[in-house]
Amino acid sequence: MSDPIRIVIGSWGSYKECNEKALGSKWLDLSDYSDWDEIEEELKEEGFDLDGIDEELFIQDIEGLPSNSKNWDYTHPKTLFETLNESGVLESNCKCDVMMAYLEVESFDDFEDLVSRKGSHWDDDIYLYSGFDWEDYGREMFSAMGYDHEIPGHLQDFFDFESYGQYMGTDVQVCSAGLIQIC
Repeated sequence: MSDPIRIVIGSWGSYKECNEKALGSKWLDLSDYSDWDEIEEELKEEGFDLDGIDEELFIQDIEGLPSNSKNWDYTHPKTLFETLNESGVLESNCKCDVMMAYLEVESFDDFEDLVSRKGSHWDDDIYLYSGFDWEDYGREMFSAMGYDHEIPGHLQDFFDFESYGQYMGTDVQVCSAGLIQIC
């Protein structure tokens, strides 16, 4: 199971005033909410004045997303939530895993653009080869091309599957989960 995506929401007004809400909200697990209105209700219950001093919100802290994929200080939490919600990553561990691998090689802005254009189908042309290295990918491509039926198994031991994988994987990149292909 993927780690939850959690944020602390702050307000620039409270931050500037150094009042009791200057440290932001409690940690909010975004998968606990179905729409932004529920998050606003939570903030109101915590004492945020969303029509007054706390109307200008920002992401004060974040867990579960790579910090190098975006400067979160200048991202409105509603934008983040709605992008993640529309993409389906808050409901699907598989989509979340693909997004995390994608964010290792591309930016969150690119992810937002994909979701904006394709909605929950943002990942239709992205393939995560979880646990694969170049040799595994080479073997997969070798088999997909039908070569495993043409070359006897005992001769395949002399074939450099790693090099073949790299040759075939011109649009494939290494990530911590394995390999990711973005078509």
